[in-house]
Amino acid sequence: MAIERQTYKEQAYREIRQMLVDGELPPGSKVVVRLLSERLALSPTPIKSALAGLERDRFLVAVPHRGYFVPEVAIEDMREIYELREALDGIAARNAAGSPDAEGFVHRVLRPLYEEQRRVLDEDGGQGYSAVDVAFHRAIWHASGNARLAQILDNLGGQLRFASGSSSKVPGRVPEALDEHEAIMAAVAAGDSALAERLSRRHVRRAAEAFGGVVTPESPTPYRPAD
Repeated sequence: MAIERQTYKEQAYREIRQMLVDGELPPGSKVVVRLLSERLALSPTPIKSALAGLERDRFLVAVPHRGYFVPEVAIEDMREIYELREALDGIAARNAAGSPDAEGFVHRVLRPLYEEQRRVLDEDGGQGYSAVDVAFHRAIWHASGNARLAQILDNLGGQLRFASGSSSKVPGRVPEALDEHEAIMAAVAAGDSALAERLSRRHVRRAAEAFGGVVTPESPTPYRPAD
């Protein structure tokens, strides 16, 4: 019974998190347990547990006596997330390059994802690129052999998408990013851990710079409930 309850909680967490990332729950809105319970066909108990977990992971904010709200994300939040991503993506790429089957990993996993990114860009005008880009990076995170690192990076990546902070939306950024992906793949396949880390860190840093170039003074500030 305990395992079943945990499974329902995990299901609720995943589905509500995806709703947040997809923008179905707009910034500033209150999260209503009853509505989520009806939509997900789950009892309030796993919904409430999931909301508490999402608040811990900074996808929601808890307001005393009022419940959970969807936050807006400030420029400073984005800077912090990209700063962490730079360091941790570098570690993941370094570890992936140092794995015994680094070349095979690139051939079997990264290269097909890279080719799909190219295809989406050339044939579909870039629609759907973000999902394949996430898959590319997630593959490297999991190839690091560090489950905690992969989990943290997946959470940070979700926060970026939730905040609409993907640099792929910046004009001209995607072709540059693909060139950077190709260089990272080459370094990983060659087993050059130091180069893979350096290129991966530079890739994230350039993404942050591209995103920062289109931030305006009117960008959102953190959610603060009305009086």
